[in-house]
Amino acid sequence: MRLTQIRDFLAVVECGGVRAAARKLGVSQPTLSNSVRELEVELHVQLLGRSPRGVVLTRAGRAFHARAQAAATELRKASEEAAQTGGSEAGTVTFSMGPVGVIAVLPEALARFRRQFPRARVNIVEGHGHLMLADLRNGTLDFAFGQKSANTLDAAIRFRPLFRSEQAVCARKGHPLSRAHSLAELAGADWLANGISFAPGDAVEKMFRSAGLEPPQAIVRCVSHTSALSLLAHSDMLTLAQRHILNRSPTRELLQAIEIADPLPSVTVGMYMRADTPPTRVAAAMVRHVTAVSRALGRAAGHAPRP
Repeated sequence: MRLTQIRDFLAVVECGGVRAAARKLGVSQPTLSNSVRELEVELHVQLLGRSPRGVVLTRAGRAFHARAQAAATELRKASEEAAQTGGSEAGTVTFSMGPVGVIAVLPEALARFRRQFPRARVNIVEGHGHLMLADLRNGTLDFAFGQKSANTLDAAIRFRPLFRSEQAVCARKGHPLSRAHSLAELAGADWLANGISFAPGDAVEKMFRSAGLEPPQAIVRCVSHTSALSLLAHSDMLTLAQRHILNRSPTRELLQAIEIADPLPSVTVGMYMRADTPPTRVAAAMVRHVTAVSRALGRAAGHAPRP
């Protein structure tokens, strides 16, 4: 098996067909087709099939693609790291960040990183950390930053807690229930599910059930945090939001916390990383800066990390 065969296979999958992949790689279609066919012969399986929309992965192809993509990513990182040992400041770091990271951690961490590596490329994916684990496993992401998942992680992924973030009931300023003092007064309100499913066992349901109340029904579910805050600011819906986000959000002038007496859950925020592969020099630098800013944030709020 040659590296060019893996490269050709990945290009065909990414482009959705041989013709587009050949243009991307600057080779002829017959050359590319023969490369993929030789790979299938060597593996004794069919990797690609055809559909009206182009090529599709077979079952064997899906399994091989996941490993091949991870291998290609690691080879790229190895090449970059070898260049960095020779004094190059170039390189790439790719990571995901949940809302609290994007709003409260990223601006300062990125500024520090850019001073250290002004020529490095930075790719940021906004998303909840635990939802990005597949991309972390295959090497697409160098790390994922967000709140700790309730699910047990496999041995390939480790989670490093960095700080705790208190939560609050969030509403628009001037909300009719802004003077409420208990969850019972909020039980009949419309709620916005921001990046959560309101399925049995989620934070909102636990919060209401622990107070002996029936959980609310999610009226709107919004994965985009920016969209959720905008909707919240222009409606009478309520949501559960981290105070770090509420205090630093671009829409903070339009929002407020409803201070209720009932205890509200806090969340542990930290970093997901692969346990079996060390980060490149550039990625390790970003990890250090994100960690330093996160811990300072936790100390300022009086919340040490909780495992």
